[in-house]
Amino acid sequence: MNPMVPGLTGSKMSSSEEESKIDLLDRKEDVKKKLRKAFCEPGNVENNGVLSFIKHVLFPLRSEFVVLRDEKWGGNKTYTSYGDLEKDFAEQVVHPGDLKNSIEVALNKLLDPIREKFSSSQMRKLASCAYPDPSKTKSAMKGSTKNSDAEEVVPSRVDLRVGKVLSVEKHPDADALYVEKIDLGEAEPRTVVSGLVAFVPKEELQDRLVVLVCNMKPQKMRGVESQAMLLCAFSSGDPCQVEPLDPPAGSCPGERVFVEGFENGQPDDELKPKKKIF
Repeated sequence: MNPMVPGLTGSKMSSSEEESKIDLLDRKEDVKKKLRKAFCEPGNVENNGVLSFIKHVLFPLRSEFVVLRDEKWGGNKTYTSYGDLEKDFAEQVVHPGDLKNSIEVALNKLLDPIREKFSSSQMRKLASCAYPDPSKTKSAMKGSTKNSDAEEVVPSRVDLRVGKVLSVEKHPDADALYVEKIDLGEAEPRTVVSGLVAFVPKEELQDRLVVLVCNMKPQKMRGVESQAMLLCAFSSGDPCQVEPLDPPAGSCPGERVFVEGFENGQPDDELKPKKKIF
């Protein structure tokens, strides 16, 4: 009997759920996007689709897996046993960001010969007929319904995640703005610009766990691109108070934050600025 491999989103892998799987003909940018959004909680080896891909796809083919990381974090490490890799991940010796970056490189090496084989016009046409673009299929289905322009407004469309503030600096060209580097369990920390100088001291943000909206379109704020939005609570009064949201105790960078009753929905790839949903 074949093992039941969890999808990248942490639930069961499904052919109807694009973000839960890696397709043989996925482009490199598709692989990067899917892995970036994949559920890979630090130390959690249960329902971890990233680890499962390594165990059931890469190890049987390569007999080893190389974790790529900076020298200051111990340098590259080669694993010849999946059990050793899982143990190190469970003990948080291996960071989710390094794991995602490493599997991206390994998967692209595996898929490159297949992509090359399907690069001819004849093979591309064959692949297109066999596997229609899901976005076009969905658009066609929406167009056939009476209310095709209506989109359901639900909180699960917002990609809320836990992040850890690694550094906080004043914006070089705006006295009211901070520029933060925030770990979201990805290969690289994100740059986030926040207008919190008047409300939250730098030292209160440093090393703090926060909640961020991660699927907004990146925006430049006085010359610095902000790649997410840090969420705060606001209390009117004199003076008004602004306080960053605190995730539950024990949370880790990269964990999804859900609204009760909407735990199973998938966030939009990118929230459209002209279509306000919150």
